[in-house]
Formats: sequence, C-alpha cells, structure tokens
Amino acid sequence: MEDLAITTSLLLQGYASGIFPMAESRDDPEIFWVDPRLRGVMPLDGFHVSRSLARAMRRSTWQLRMDHDFEAVLDGCADRADTWINPEIRRLYIALHHQGNAHSVELWEDETLIGGVYGVTLGRAFFGESMFSRRTNASKMALAATVDHLNRAGFTLFDTQFLTPHLASLGAVEITRTAYRTRLEDALNGENTFEETDVATLYDVVQRMTQTS
Repeated sequence: MEDLAITTSLLLQGYASGIFPMAESRDDPEIFWVDPRLRGVMPLDGFHVSRSLARAMRRSTWQLRMDHDFEAVLDGCADRADTWINPEIRRLYIALHHQGNAHSVELWEDETLIGGVYGVTLGRAFFGESMFSRRTNASKMALAATVDHLNRAGFTLFDTQFLTPHLASLGAVEITRTAYRTRLEDALNGENTFEETDVATLYDVVQRMTQTS
C-alpha cells in the first residue's frame, strides 16, 4: 500500500509490525510498504567466512568506523543504475539517523570511504537496508563487521529483507513471515548498545568469527 505522508515515527511503526518501505526507482516520488511472504535473515552466529576472505581481512589495513559519515554510506548505496532510494527515502533515513534509529558500519581506506552497510535499529533488531562496495571484498568485510558489532551490542535479529545469492553465500537464510514476526516480537523486547559498543578491527572481527565457527 502507498502512503503519501510517511514520517520517521510511521517508519518505526512499520518496522515494528514487520513491514518496510521502498520506492520503485530514484525518480519515483511514491513510497510503498513491503511485506514479503519469505524473509531474509542473517543468523548472527552463522556468517560464513571463506578462507580467502579470512586471509584478506587479517592482512587488510582498512579501518572500520561506525556512523562516521552516514549520509555518504546512504549515497554510496544509491549510486547504482537501479535503486529504490529516492530523495524522500534519503531524507527520512537521515532523519532516523539523527534521532538514533539508523546507523552505518563503514570501511575506510585512509580517508576514502570504500564500503559500508546501513540499517535501522529497534530494540535488539537490526533491519539491514543496503550495502555497497568500491573495492574487492569491501561489502563482505563490512557485512562481517556488522554481524560482529551486532553480536557484541546485544542484538538477536539481523533482518536482510530479501535473500540474494550474495547474502546466501555468506550464510543468510529465508524464513516464513510467521517465523520472522515471532523472532521480531522477541527482538523488540530488549535494548541494544550499538552506539556504546567499541569499534573493532577487521583482524579482531575475523578472529572472533573463525574461533566460534
């Protein structure tokens, strides 16, 4: 269904009820709500780190940052031929970020942003919205760092909305709408420490993941 007066408050109500907004394209001013029959989720104990990715993370000199440049991550995710991030969605998620309900996990090469993930937080649920990469493996590393940060910050649900082949290769799975809403209800009954949790290094992230896999 379409809604011509979406606010940040209404956005959060939508996430809490199991739906999320999208636009058909960057040029379409309308926003509609999506309620998939099958939902993609990333198990917080099931991220798959291949040997080559683990090796690259241990050797990397790239730096992880949280919320250092949320708008740049948002723009990086929209910088593609086809995107559902229109100007209104951009405005709303920047507003969510300013009120503490949207965050970015970023990968930097010196002072150049090379990859990142952004999403919405409510309780112990993280609703992943999009990610981008400007270097080989940058989005995979950013996603691994996101999973690690969510684990350490008390989250229990990482919603990826849809299951893509890329996400499936990293451990994401599909669950039914009913199963998702059961997990969501549980995750909303709690608090997270996203902003208070220390930023890790890629080396620390892969060490924790490979020790527990």
